[in-house]
Amino acid sequence: MREEEAKKKMPMASESDQENESVGLRVGPLAWKWPPVYPYDDELFLLPDAEPPIINPLAAATGESVEDTDEDRIKREEKSRVAVGEFWKTEPDTKEFLSDASVNNLRNHLAFYLKEGDDVLEFGAGEDSYFPKGLKLGSHVGVAYTADKMKLNPSITELITADLNDVEEERGVRSEDVKGLGQGRFDKIVMTNTVDFLTRPREVFRTAWFLLKPGGTMIVPFSSRDAYKPAFEKVQTKMWRTMNDDQHMWVAGSFFQFSAGDGWEGLKGFDISPPKPNNFIQEKLDKTTSMYVVQATKASLSSTIDPNDPTSFFSSSLWLTPVMESRDKMLIAPRLGRAWEKANEEGRKHIEGNTEVLVKIYESLVKMDSFAFPFNLQAQLATDLMSDMDFDGNDLQITNLRMGLGLSPPNDSFWGPVGKLTGAMVPEDKVSLLAHIVPRFGKNGEEGERRLQDFVSGLEPTCSALRRKCGGMDEGDVQLAATELLAAEVMRVGRGGGKEEFARFVTAMSKEDVEGVLERRKGYKREAEEEMKKMVKEREEERKRAEEEREKMMKQMEEARENRTMRFNPETGAFEEVEGSEGE
Repeated sequence: MREEEAKKKMPMASESDQENESVGLRVGPLAWKWPPVYPYDDELFLLPDAEPPIINPLAAATGESVEDTDEDRIKREEKSRVAVGEFWKTEPDTKEFLSDASVNNLRNHLAFYLKEGDDVLEFGAGEDSYFPKGLKLGSHVGVAYTADKMKLNPSITELITADLNDVEEERGVRSEDVKGLGQGRFDKIVMTNTVDFLTRPREVFRTAWFLLKPGGTMIVPFSSRDAYKPAFEKVQTKMWRTMNDDQHMWVAGSFFQFSAGDGWEGLKGFDISPPKPNNFIQEKLDKTTSMYVVQATKASLSSTIDPNDPTSFFSSSLWLTPVMESRDKMLIAPRLGRAWEKANEEGRKHIEGNTEVLVKIYESLVKMDSFAFPFNLQAQLATDLMSDMDFDGNDLQITNLRMGLGLSPPNDSFWGPVGKLTGAMVPEDKVSLLAHIVPRFGKNGEEGERRLQDFVSGLEPTCSALRRKCGGMDEGDVQLAATELLAAEVMRVGRGGGKEEFARFVTAMSKEDVEGVLERRKGYKREAEEEMKKMVKEREEERKRAEEEREKMMKQMEEARENRTMRFNPETGAFEEVEGSEGE
């Protein structure tokens, strides 16, 4: 049984991963795997008082209410909030529930990473930070719900009271005092035995990333699930109460991933639990607390664009972008990189300075049905809008984007008729049309408004003219050619001379001219599809490379076990050569 337990706890980390690390490394940077979107429902972060009641299946027959209304939910959440506030005012001391051996291991782990002169921020601070004795820090800022316990901590040089669960959705902790600490101030952020109480962990981890210096490390130690149960169970999230310790390590790692993505580097998981007793009776009497740590380092943000790799700049600029999932950022960063490569100097500056507008675009796109409007098309629309010199995300543009996407009722003056007259176009072409139209709103005053109206009023007669000119042409192609011509010659200020000149231009076109317009448009589409295939291929090759590296690492560890030339010592947390193995 002990051998099975030891095998289960074999580290997923190579010898090179363990170099220059503290003991107990169990999960190396290559071992983590994540889904493309945040995988947790809000219900997993509910505290006991906020959880919905279990409905009696016979309730309807007994006359008991079977409905859990929004009003009921709001009352429960308010009750929970009040209860949590009262709890933290009189909280028990976690030290009472941690064994001396566990505290010693935690102190040794922190001693390995905290350095003299470090500026340290501690989330969830109390009367003991478990920092190494005698360590002289540059500063030690404590943040907790109340100040009483922090005042007993001699290491803390500045204290802030804040509710870490009071957040701005997808952005960070709401507290102005916390935000006021300043971007990039701290060398280390430590959050011991606090992650299990966080109802909005992504926002807390985003705040940590913001406050860390590039190259700074966030260290998140936590105890086993039942370490201080039932004393703290009232304020632990459902996720923490129902999952086991192995799951907790992966969950804690996921909070790094889904807060700032690749903005965190070197994600590692440690098992620093003291060794268990050697016999059954001692094990039953043992009060040793298991202890774990997950930590990662803040990556450096690209401040300038490398002309040979513009995608890296856009990837890093999206690390903290709210609303967008990791999948969306992965899809759009290479597209922005390619758009930047193709743009002139003015266009490049516009794309570089326009990334904040992505939030406004995706606040609409996230509401779209992914089957009707696939994620790759969403990314392409966002890129096309970002690349247009007229697009700045003004209110009129966003309002019309929502109407064009069908998220708001279409107005009768523009989107209603446009929708009816472009119904045969394929989704990819409709995306292109949206990218042509939306940036024109709220721009160029009365002249811009007139040209938008010329577009919609000219759509039906242009389609009719092209049908006559190109008998038998597919209706989707007719509509595509008409919208391309109108968008290029009528809608843009500074192009063309008005409706009459455009009508003469269309009349003079031959069938071959119209087919040339379609061929050019479809050529752009084919080029985009080829680029997409290339991007997908490169991403798949990178995934396979990482997987092969991981498999190679695991195979090497397995061979070392089988050959008994190396073994993992759980007490030191390192691979060691088996005595007498040389020459065998």
